[in-house]
Amino acid sequence: MLKIIVCIKQVPETQDVRLDPVTHTLKREGIKSIINPFDLYAVEEALRVKEAQGGKVTLLTMGPPQAEEALREALGYGPDAAVLLSDRAFAGADTWATALTLGRAIEKLGGADLIFTGKQAIDGDTAQVGPMLAAILNIPFVAWARKLTFTDNNRLQVERMMDHGYDAVEVELPALITVVKEINEPRMPSFKAKLKAKKEPIPVWGLNDLGFQPEQVGLAGSFTQVVKVFPPPARGQSETWEGPAPELAARLWQRLKEMGRS
Repeated sequence: MLKIIVCIKQVPETQDVRLDPVTHTLKREGIKSIINPFDLYAVEEALRVKEAQGGKVTLLTMGPPQAEEALREALGYGPDAAVLLSDRAFAGADTWATALTLGRAIEKLGGADLIFTGKQAIDGDTAQVGPMLAAILNIPFVAWARKLTFTDNNRLQVERMMDHGYDAVEVELPALITVVKEINEPRMPSFKAKLKAKKEPIPVWGLNDLGFQPEQVGLAGSFTQVVKVFPPPARGQSETWEGPAPELAARLWQRLKEMGRS
């Protein structure tokens, strides 16, 4: 039976993001949150692998106490268990500190044959945590997977989406896979699973549970920090023209010629 872990993230369901004026990190309190959309495809693919190959699917997330809501919602799709990593010491973590914390939790869970993540989180858009996590665990990874196929010798063939077409690669387990939305169509959560999810015990692991020192994680353990947030400066003046296309094309051509002579 395969041990499958899916790392999910709770993200703000708004573009009106507020930043802490001191730490320059996202302020999540009081903002409605959702499961990172790409992570739902990772959950679905983990469930399909379990149904085809057998195994257990465990959800893992790091966040404030309210992130338990995301785990319970995701459990409604059918995973077997979930663990929440929550501690004030974890706050403000960059992608490295986040991956390091997730990696220690996966080791505490006894490792995994397959780890799934979404291709990226919509609040940061870095797409770094998955590959960093694989590097920390010293396992191979394939990013942007659009199709998985198990071979007879328990290796995994992966179609990796590229800008033009796809790459076909093969990896040995254990491995980490980040998925794109083209890989599947997430199922609807069942009523029975949603009821079970409400009662499912979800352990909460903090700093001491994972054996970290405060300076190793969170903002203190981050190699990168946001030092300033500002809108990009305006680039000169802009004009808006309206009218028939032929007239606008002639006007634009004349303006370009004038710019070329200046």
